[in-house]
Amino acid sequence: MLEEKKYKSKRLLILVGLFFISILGFMISLKLGSLKLSILQIYEALFHATEGPNFQIIFNIRLPRILVAACVGICLSLSGCLLQGVMRNPLAAPHLIGVSSGAGLAGVAILILYPGIYYLLPPVAFSGALITTILVYMIAWQEGIRPSRLILAGVAVSSFLGAMITGLMIFFPDRVHSVIGFMVGGLAARTWKHLNIILPYTLIGFLMVNCSARRLNILMLGDDTANSLGLHVERTRLFFISIAALLAASAVSVVGLLGFVGLIVPHISRLIIGSDYKFLLPASALMGASLVMICDTIARTILDPVEVPVGIIMALLGAPFFLYLLRSRM
Repeated sequence: MLEEKKYKSKRLLILVGLFFISILGFMISLKLGSLKLSILQIYEALFHATEGPNFQIIFNIRLPRILVAACVGICLSLSGCLLQGVMRNPLAAPHLIGVSSGAGLAGVAILILYPGIYYLLPPVAFSGALITTILVYMIAWQEGIRPSRLILAGVAVSSFLGAMITGLMIFFPDRVHSVIGFMVGGLAARTWKHLNIILPYTLIGFLMVNCSARRLNILMLGDDTANSLGLHVERTRLFFISIAALLAASAVSVVGLLGFVGLIVPHISRLIIGSDYKFLLPASALMGASLVMICDTIARTILDPVEVPVGIIMALLGAPFFLYLLRSRM
């Protein structure tokens, strides 16, 4: 009992530390930019001012963008955490089940073929991601779902959809420039409208996965053990895959194909706080929010006044880490 209390206390302290890191990342993001603001100026703009340049910069430009970045980080991190648990594979990520490819094809089709209805990009990309996930699940189904079949089906479907995306870009080379930002992933010009799109999915998804952490812990024991404990394995696996697809699709529909968040954040969180999903899920959410906010700040300031898409910063960080994971697994 005493060891269990120490175990919980230690992990609660880690969660508190991650929470303060996320607050620090939030404040740094508000402070830094083309115009650097002091803490006092930020306080005045948030709680007292109703007009003026500082108020406009913080309230209408930086604040919604930072909150969108936090929501995107939470959604992608939780999605990757769920998939790594369901598939029992630390290299699993949202793109593995076709979420990114489905959203990418739908988004590119809108941007290239129907640029006049650009405002429909978020719901169309979201629909494409969900349809692709359902398709992958149907292909992988054979008297139940096994993680290996799901991974192979996801890779095959992703390759097929990737070829279609490339085909569209080849046949319409004059419109490729409008697609680059979506393909790389970026937070430029994100406003309160985008926050309103992603926030409900973030809150609902966060509550659902954290309330289901016990079932995910049981699932990690293996199919036979989970069945003996009364857990319906296939139904539970479908539930978690659907939630993972929903979270990733909501993020992709708002910021584009932002990679590596769902891969590296759950793995780092697992190294820090352990494999108990009651603690791993909130830790991944906090770390994902912090990482995307900080990377977006770097993207905004590193070549000021030129802005680098945050997807490039994430790739520069994520690719070496992915190679490290691959090598350690080998």
